[in-house]
Amino acid sequence: MSEHHHHDHDHAHDEPKAPVPMLPDDAGSTALADALHSSFLIVKFLMALLVVLFFASGFFTVGPQERAVVLRFGKPVGEGDKALLGPGAHWSWPPPIDEVVKIPFSAVQSASSTVGWYATTLEQELTKTEPPPRETLDPARDSHLLTGDANIIHVRAALRYRIVDPLRYIFACRDTPGFVTNALNNAMYFAAAQFTVDDALTRNKAAFSERIVRRVDQVAAQQQLGIAVEQVTLTVIPPRQLKDQFDAVSLVAQRSDRVENEARSYANEASSRAQGEAAVRLGMAESDRTRLVEAVKAEAKYFSDALPQYRANPEFFTRFQQAKIVQRVFTNAQERIFIPERADGRPRTIRMELSREPLKQKPAPEAPKEDKH
Repeated sequence: MSEHHHHDHDHAHDEPKAPVPMLPDDAGSTALADALHSSFLIVKFLMALLVVLFFASGFFTVGPQERAVVLRFGKPVGEGDKALLGPGAHWSWPPPIDEVVKIPFSAVQSASSTVGWYATTLEQELTKTEPPPRETLDPARDSHLLTGDANIIHVRAALRYRIVDPLRYIFACRDTPGFVTNALNNAMYFAAAQFTVDDALTRNKAAFSERIVRRVDQVAAQQQLGIAVEQVTLTVIPPRQLKDQFDAVSLVAQRSDRVENEARSYANEASSRAQGEAAVRLGMAESDRTRLVEAVKAEAKYFSDALPQYRANPEFFTRFQQAKIVQRVFTNAQERIFIPERADGRPRTIRMELSREPLKQKPAPEAPKEDKH
């Protein structure tokens, strides 16, 4: 019995079931299905759009005076100069995968000192007004520098520099501009200790500025900041409480320098004039010496050449020389009187008429006149 019922049960299961009758869809179900289908399409479109925007957000541009470094999970992509991206368009993975750090490579950067100046407010700085000086400096408020001769000065510095090593500028420290400012402050203290107050204020201000530049370069190289200093502009003043005293000293120093410069100018002028006169006199003496030596040489040569003639016939040579001299002497004389020596050696007596009439010159003959008809 059990087997029979079992087979009948199995046979009943093997028989095909009657189809379940389909209920007609109502309007609400159809609208819901359509809404769900449309929503899925919109979601797919939004997801695709988000993916496109995600990848598109990775595009960036680097300016002509910039360099860029891509940090992937905090580490630069590439090594050395290959990590630097030049001007143009580039792509990287969007955050949080990659991070793009742009660096003003060739543009001049600036930094201002934060020490060495008296206390002012931001409003006073913007309006360029000064607070009235206190009776004394307040170390808790006012900053200053100490010079090498133990004097106090106020100094404000503006530094201009360029980034020459972008990788070091980024990774040397967390806040490189702050380290540059600290290097400038350090250089101001360092340089002030090596100059006197007069040199820092007026006499050698250029050297004072140059010493600050060299010190900033030295500190930047030691700390590997990757910068090169272009220029340092200084404003140096004495303590405002002692302004009148410093002005008086400066006025006296200026007068002293003026008098000293005038004295130097006069000394240089007198020395130049004396050297010129000495050179003229030496030149004249040298010329006179040359002429005298040449004249003596000529006379010596003349006598040396005439000596053989004199020795050959002294009397003839003497008369010949006398004749030459007489001819030269009587050339322009109107009246000539020549008294030769007497053979017996006795003197001759000469009588001259002193009041005679001067000789009259005959008028030139007139040219014959031509007859005019």
